[in-house]
Amino acid sequence: MSRKPLVELLLYVQNRAEYREDAVLAALDELERRGEHPADAAAIRAELRPVVERQQHQKAAAEAASKTSEASSTGEPFAQTDAPLLYSPGTIVLFSMLPMSMMIGGGVLLGINLFRLKRMRALLGLIAFVVAYMLVGSQLLTWAVMQQGLNPFLGTLLFNIPAVLVYMFWFWPRYVNTDTYRSRSILPPIVICFLIVWGLQKAMPYLIKQQPKEVQMEMEQLMKR
Repeated sequence: MSRKPLVELLLYVQNRAEYREDAVLAALDELERRGEHPADAAAIRAELRPVVERQQHQKAAAEAASKTSEASSTGEPFAQTDAPLLYSPGTIVLFSMLPMSMMIGGGVLLGINLFRLKRMRALLGLIAFVVAYMLVGSQLLTWAVMQQGLNPFLGTLLFNIPAVLVYMFWFWPRYVNTDTYRSRSILPPIVICFLIVWGLQKAMPYLIKQQPKEVQMEMEQLMKR
């Protein structure tokens, strides 16, 4: 509007039925900046402002509906700027099945989600489940590997699967239960897992030496398998 001559700006006001409402309001603003004050300017503003605001709301709603439709067609969550930053179900499953983290890794990521959503009672329930599962499951896994000759890799896989099912079919739908979230980066958990594994590898010889000789022999046999 700042580049238009005065005559053309006045045409916007005089023949406002031929122009867009927001263009007419912009012409009025420019006329005022130039020291021109049409007699019916106040009445025109009162008439056109509600129309322009309604058009803006309708446009914003249409854009939001379009984004939601696109997200639904691709099967991905609709990422809003104010949506919570969470680890996705796929990331939780991945870290629950990795040998370096096992079901504890997935439980930690799910717990971070619950904490960010302020589901504190659910978080306490998750912690209780992980502790109980580790106490019972580790005993069963040790018995299956040491007494029944189960392959350690297969045993670890079987150990993780029930926990993953509980995460995905109990905790997620009941306590996370949202499709509008932004996925957190998977890189930091991977780096932390590798650092933990590296530290355990460095500490393992020392930890083995601190055990009784019978336990040392069993652990060495297990590592050879």
